[in-house]
Amino acid sequence: MNARAYRRFLVVLRQFLPLIVAYLRDRRRFLLFGERRTVASAERRRRARVLLDSLLTLGPTFIKLGQLLSTRPDVLPPEYVAEFSKLQDEVPPAEWAEARGVIEAEFGPVEEYFEAFDTDAISGASLGQVYRAEFEGRPVAVKVRRPGIEELVEADLRVIKWSLPVLMRFIGDARSFSLETLAEEFDKTIHEEMDYVREARMLDEIKANFADDRAVRIPAVVGARSTGRVLTMEYVPGTKITDVEAIDAMGLDRTGLAERLERIYLKMIIDDGVFHADPHPGNLAVQPDGTLVFYDFGMSGRVDEYVQGKIVAFYVGIANQDIDAILDALIDLGTLSPEADRETMGEVMELAIRDIRGEEIEQYRVQEVVGQVEDTIYEFPLRLPANLALVLRVATVVEGVCVTLDPDFDFVSVATDYLTEEGYREEGIRQFVEGQSGAARDLARALVATPPKLERTLDGLNRGTLAVHADLDDTDDLFESLANRLIFGLLLTAGVLSTALLYAFARPTATAVAVLFSLGVAALLWRSFRRGRSGVQATPQFTRQSLRERREADAADAADATPDGETTGLGLAGAPAEDAERPPEDR
Repeated sequence: MNARAYRRFLVVLRQFLPLIVAYLRDRRRFLLFGERRTVASAERRRRARVLLDSLLTLGPTFIKLGQLLSTRPDVLPPEYVAEFSKLQDEVPPAEWAEARGVIEAEFGPVEEYFEAFDTDAISGASLGQVYRAEFEGRPVAVKVRRPGIEELVEADLRVIKWSLPVLMRFIGDARSFSLETLAEEFDKTIHEEMDYVREARMLDEIKANFADDRAVRIPAVVGARSTGRVLTMEYVPGTKITDVEAIDAMGLDRTGLAERLERIYLKMIIDDGVFHADPHPGNLAVQPDGTLVFYDFGMSGRVDEYVQGKIVAFYVGIANQDIDAILDALIDLGTLSPEADRETMGEVMELAIRDIRGEEIEQYRVQEVVGQVEDTIYEFPLRLPANLALVLRVATVVEGVCVTLDPDFDFVSVATDYLTEEGYREEGIRQFVEGQSGAARDLARALVATPPKLERTLDGLNRGTLAVHADLDDTDDLFESLANRLIFGLLLTAGVLSTALLYAFARPTATAVAVLFSLGVAALLWRSFRRGRSGVQATPQFTRQSLRERREADAADAADATPDGETTGLGLAGAPAEDAERPPEDR
C-alpha cells in the first residue's frame, strides 16, 4: 500500500507543482525574497480552471475532493468554489468483466441471482457504476462499486494526509483549522459513500419519513441483492427536473414543483434531521402525475436537534431581516467566532442583504445571501464546521433548481411561509419576548445595584485613590510598526544631517558612507509603509457590480464551450439531452 501511495504522491506532485510555485511566488515574488504579489480575481479564476483540470486527471478520489471543496468557502476563495461547483461526478464505467467480478464475489454467478442483466452500464460515476437488471419479475437498478477503487482511495488519502502538514505551513491559523477539519471530513465522507450498506440504511430511513406523502417517490432497496459493494434498488423512471419543456408538455405547474421541492428539503433538514445531500438536477426527476423522484443517497447527512434549532434561527433572522439574530445564529453554529467584531460583521451582513433584496422586502434569494456569506467566510476568514458544509450545499443547489423551474421563484418567501405554518416563527417570537423579559429583570437589578457602586467610585476619585488600568489588544502589531517607523525616521534624519555636515567639511569617503546609510534606512522606512498598506485585505467585495462581473465572466466561459457541451480545456462533459422518461441511475 505504501509503495502505491509513494507513486501516487509523485503523480500528484507533478500535477500540482506549477500551481504550488505560483502560490509561493504570491508570498515572495522571487520565491526566496521580494514583495507579496496581488492576485486579481481573473487570475484566481484561471488557476481554479487549471486546478480543476488536474483534479479530473488524477481521477475518482480527487474528483470527490473537488466536489467537497465546492462546499467549503472557508478553505478556498469564491472563484475556486464557483469553478469546483461545476464539477460533475461522471467517469467512464469500468469494463463489464471487472464489474462482473465484484458481483460474483458478493453473490455468485450473475445468471443465477438475476433473471436478466444488461451488461452495458447506463451510468458511470467516480466510485460506482449502474446497470439495469431484472429480479423477481420486476426491473431493478444495480449499483456496483468500481473495481479496485478501495486501494486507489486509500493510497490517495495517504497522499493527502502527507501533504497536509506542508500546506498548513503556508496558510493562516484559522484556515489551517478549516483545512484540517476538511481532511478529516473527506476521509469520513468518501468511506461512507463507498459503503452501500450505509447508503441503503439512509435511503430506507428517508423513505420512511415520506411514507405518507404520495407526492414523493424514493426507490425501495432490494435487500436480498444488496451488500457493502452492490446495491440493488427498485427501478423508478422519471423526467429530469430541469427539463422544463418536457415538464410543460406534461401540463405540470413548475412553480408548484419548485415550492414542493423546497418544502421537502426544509422538512428533511429542520424536522427529520436526515437529508438527501446531493440534490443536483441529475438526482431529481418528475413523473407525469407530478410526483418528485429522488435518486442516489450515497451523499446524505444528519443534523442534530441543536443544529436544527440554530438553522431555524438563521432562516428566521433572514426572513425578518434581523442582523443580530443572524449573527447570534452563526456564533451558536460555530461559524463565527464569539470574539468577532459584531459591528463589522453586522455591516457586512446588512450590506449583503440590502444589496440584493431590491426595494421590496424579501425579494431576494437565499443562494445570493449564502454567496455573499461565502465571500465573507474566505476573506475574514470565518470557520465552517463540517456538519454545516452539506447543509450549505443543499441550500444553494436546491435554490438553483427551483429558479430553473421558475425564474421568479422567491426562496425566502416559501421558507418564511413554511416556518410560519410549522410554528417556528411564533416560537422565535416567544423566545424573543422571554429574552426581553429577562433583560428587563437584569436592568431592574442593575438600577438597584448601580448607585452604591457609583458612590464608592466618586469617593475614591475625591480621595485621589482611583486608578484606571487599560490593556490594549495589539493583535496586528500596530504599535510595533509605529515604533519602527519612528526609529527609522529619526535615523534617516540623523543620516541626512550627517551627510550634509560631512559634505560641507569635504570628507568624501565619510560622506559616501553616510549616503549609503541614509539610503538603507530610507528603504527600510518605505518598506514598512508598503507592508502596512498590504497588511489588511479583508475588503468586502460583494456589491451588485461585482456579482454582475462574476456572472458576465461565467457567461463568457459558457460562450467558449464547444457545441457538444464540453468545456474547452477542462474535459467536463456538459449535460446531455434528456429523454422524456429518465431512468433513476442517470445521475
